[in-house]
Amino acid sequence: MPENRYRAAAQFRAELRRFLRRSEDCARRNGITPRQHLLLLQIAGADGGSTTVSQLVDLLALTQSAVTELVQRAEQAGLVNRIVSTTDGRVFHLTLTADGAKRLGRVHDALGPERAHLRALIDAFDERPQ
Repeated sequence: MPENRYRAAAQFRAELRRFLRRSEDCARRNGITPRQHLLLLQIAGADGGSTTVSQLVDLLALTQSAVTELVQRAEQAGLVNRIVSTTDGRVFHLTLTADGAKRLGRVHDALGPERAHLRALIDAFDERPQ
């Protein structure tokens, strides 16, 4: 019987969805929403730990207004700092507050085994003959 060419992709997709669900649950357990988790992760992962709303629009695949609202709520929750650009008063540079960094760190650490599991699946997927 020929090998099912979709099996590995289906398995990986199912595991990826499980990872996303676990990430959402872990974020909530640490007092942030899943979208706030993604926001904090992208800010912390940016060069110098700072980014702008415009850059986040592309990274998060959301509209400008959705990102602006997300940033405003995160700022109100004490997770994000907005610092006006010294060269363009319309631009704000976003960084994490100490609380935002702490919450992100807890979620990130808790998901370490999940990331390792996904990495192993990706490695196994790449090794299979095409």
